[in-house]
Amino acid sequence: MTPEERRAFGARVARFREERGLTQKQLAAEIGRTASWLSQVERGIQPVNRLDVLRLLADGLGVSVQELRADAPVQAPVEEPSVELPNDLDQARLVISGHAVPEVVLGAASPGPANVEELQRAVDRVWELTHANEFAELSCMLGPLVPRIERAARTATPSERGRLWGLLSRTYQALAAAFVRQDEADAAWVAADRAIRAAEESGNTLDVFASIFRLSQAFVRLKHLDQAEHSATTALNALERHYDEGAEPEALSVIGALHLALALIHARAGDRTLARQEMKRARQVGVRLGEDRNDFNLEFGPTNVEIQAVSIAVELGDAGEAIEVGTALDTSALSLERRARLKMDLGRAYAQRRQVGEALGALLDAEELSPDLIHTHVAARDTIRDLLLFAGRTAPPELKQLADRADAHP
Repeated sequence: MTPEERRAFGARVARFREERGLTQKQLAAEIGRTASWLSQVERGIQPVNRLDVLRLLADGLGVSVQELRADAPVQAPVEEPSVELPNDLDQARLVISGHAVPEVVLGAASPGPANVEELQRAVDRVWELTHANEFAELSCMLGPLVPRIERAARTATPSERGRLWGLLSRTYQALAAAFVRQDEADAAWVAADRAIRAAEESGNTLDVFASIFRLSQAFVRLKHLDQAEHSATTALNALERHYDEGAEPEALSVIGALHLALALIHARAGDRTLARQEMKRARQVGVRLGEDRNDFNLEFGPTNVEIQAVSIAVELGDAGEAIEVGTALDTSALSLERRARLKMDLGRAYAQRRQVGEALGALLDAEELSPDLIHTHVAARDTIRDLLLFAGRTAPPELKQLADRADAHP
């Protein structure tokens, strides 16, 4: 968009908003953005380059995308599917749909020895499956595992209790992370809250803050950006006051992850300045840490900071920056999930530039690494739909086949 085009676009937004009788604050709340972002759009300062944001704005104004921007691709109306798609985490969702071990509350379970080492191996496997986006197997495993650890933690001897509560917290953290990736944010909220409580019982304070990071992710997916910012900011402020300059590597991992969470929150809110500030702080923490680590399964380190920088650039509509940073990264030492996420975000960046071939190539690379990520992630499926709209009748067969596998036809 040229400056003149941005001003004309902003004027149309303001006119449609006024015709609906909405204030900037009301419309911003309706579409999950801030009033300052909307003000910048209407003044022609903030461009709206992403098709999904354009659709969101059009829906909030009650107009078509083409009425806002005549050059936007036309999406043909489709019938909603009559059959609900299966969710690989359905069984895991049932686990958090009540008290895991009500018989313990009633005093019907006596204390007994727990095989802590075996449970530790099981929790390690839970995180392997989470990092690999193997949600169906994860769900099957968690069905019996969560009640087992809950029972062990509540009936353990004092010497084992702390470690078992810690294992329970990390299990719920994995569940929260998985629910976020499958767009089950309400369930992620419940799982993260249970992770916080179990972490407090364990006595490991950093596990509490790692759980709060998972909670902020759930709020982001729910589009409750004010709650996401509050949870991440209060946790981060407390950590930085407590540790000052003497933070150990584990604390730096959590601090850095919370800065990345805030960068995403501000990017989703359209606040470019604050998003950039948080990315700068995350990079500074990454330099202090000096290596890629996986404390609390956060995978925080210099490489992951740059992966997140790609994601933030995509959120802000800075496709060129995302491509420049992302194509230079070596992610071979990170999990499949992180590597696939980078490829997915590169696909989104190329799609913003309407480079259909490059976007398709990146998405297919991501699918090869982690099919579940591309087939279930909202952003991936939206990108596939956008590419089909951009390409129209010239859409390559590989793109149509990918849309079939991801159920992502426009």
